Amino acid sequence: MHPGSRPTESLWMDTADTLPFPPLAEDARAHVCVIGAGIAGMTTAYLLARAGKAVIVIDDGLIGAGESGRTTANICNALDDYYHRLEKLFGEDGARLAAESHTAAIQKIEEIVALEAIDCGFQRLDGFLFLHEGGSRKLLEDELEASHRAGLSDTGLFERAPLDAFDTGIALRFPRQAQFHILRYLNGLALAIIRDGGRIYCHTRAKDIEDGVPAHVTTADGHTITADDVVVATNSPVNDWMVMHTKQAAYRTYVVAFRVKKGTIPRIMLWDTGNPYHYVSLHSSGVPGSDYEVLLVGGEDHRTGQAEDTGERFVRIESWTRERFPMAEDVLYRWSGQLLQPVDSLAFIGKNPGADEHIYIVTGDSGNGITHATIAGMLLTDLICGCDNPWKDLYDPSCISFRSAPSYAKENFNIAEQYSSWLTPGDVGGVDEIPNDSGAVIRRGMHKIAAYKDADGNVTERSAVCTHLYCIVDWNDTEKTWDCPCHGSRFDQYGKVVSGPAIADLDPAPGS
Repeated sequence: MHPGSRPTESLWMDTADTLPFPPLAEDARAHVCVIGAGIAGMTTAYLLARAGKAVIVIDDGLIGAGESGRTTANICNALDDYYHRLEKLFGEDGARLAAESHTAAIQKIEEIVALEAIDCGFQRLDGFLFLHEGGSRKLLEDELEASHRAGLSDTGLFERAPLDAFDTGIALRFPRQAQFHILRYLNGLALAIIRDGGRIYCHTRAKDIEDGVPAHVTTADGHTITADDVVVATNSPVNDWMVMHTKQAAYRTYVVAFRVKKGTIPRIMLWDTGNPYHYVSLHSSGVPGSDYEVLLVGGEDHRTGQAEDTGERFVRIESWTRERFPMAEDVLYRWSGQLLQPVDSLAFIGKNPGADEHIYIVTGDSGNGITHATIAGMLLTDLICGCDNPWKDLYDPSCISFRSAPSYAKENFNIAEQYSSWLTPGDVGGVDEIPNDSGAVIRRGMHKIAAYKDADGNVTERSAVCTHLYCIVDWNDTEKTWDCPCHGSRFDQYGKVVSGPAIADLDPAPGS
């Protein structure tokens, strides 16, 4: 899909057919119920099924249709938050375990692709971290030394990345990174899960999740899944009301995909050190017999629901790209995705904090969602099967590093500030000022209304109050969604929940 006024579509969505699975139509029993059919949920279900567990996977949409289908599909042990920073938070042993687990995740994906003969274009390649304009060489030197202490002995500094398009300057090489077509990979996992006795139900929303012996998951259609254990793999955990959402923040990230002639750019990954940073990779077009490849360039991150210039983010990425890659031709795709940034830089994987004994969560991808999700599959399988795992404490959701306390305070102060929007005027004075195929928050007396006007001028009004913790949502004109600036819940233009932590749709507008 080419750029336009419609919600965006990724390269992966456009070049893979989604396997159809029916909704759950009756009560069911399993050893493990996995909620969420993205990369984390499907990997966990696959490994549990391989371990002999009876598994049920449910998702309120299609497989990979959430944030997994909006990734750039890069599989890395080069971490966004840098090893020298992880050392300060977790010590050298913690940084070493982080490197070990992310490296093991890449290897696990490679093993699964080979074992299941999944045609997803999996490929190993080198990645290069280079300085943004004005960046300090010392950052790369510090990261080189820290990565070596973490066990990545084959990282090294180069005078420049092996690229003719532009001179990156000094760059830190991370060898044997990887990439693939994520939706084709998820299709392969789905077929293997079914083969091993698992069951997958799409268009099935979890409404209530109850711990116990056994645990219970009640769907929006009133059916109950009884399970020994439940894994909540919904990107942002929908079972948690408050605790986990104080430990992480939701960010939108943007991607522009360009057509380039085959052979004009080498197959490498690139990341710069800017804030927000840029990331670059080259992929197959996904079209058999094509004479071009697709250059993906991403960045321009911002807190979800806290930017009015979402469309301009694509413009800035395109400008950055054309300055450095003059061979980039027309834009094929534009899309945005959501990531969750934990205050201590690593994902949360394990038992849900509190009294829950049989509910497990995975969240906080921190920009390395594919490896964190695969780590989750391995770690949660061990925990559920009663096996020891050396990564357990590092990713424990109940913990938070003392050294991350300033980040924790900063993020939660930001959230508290968002509640002031209850007192502000609306975005516009009334629905007459809203363009077609757009939305805005309007004030009507004491109430705030999320008003969407479709392409024909018909208006849908819902309450603008997020159903999670009651922030006022913000209109995202790029994705045609209502986004919560507090904890990242998202709703479509008609108020239907798209992603959590909210479970319920936006309420009807007061008086309607």
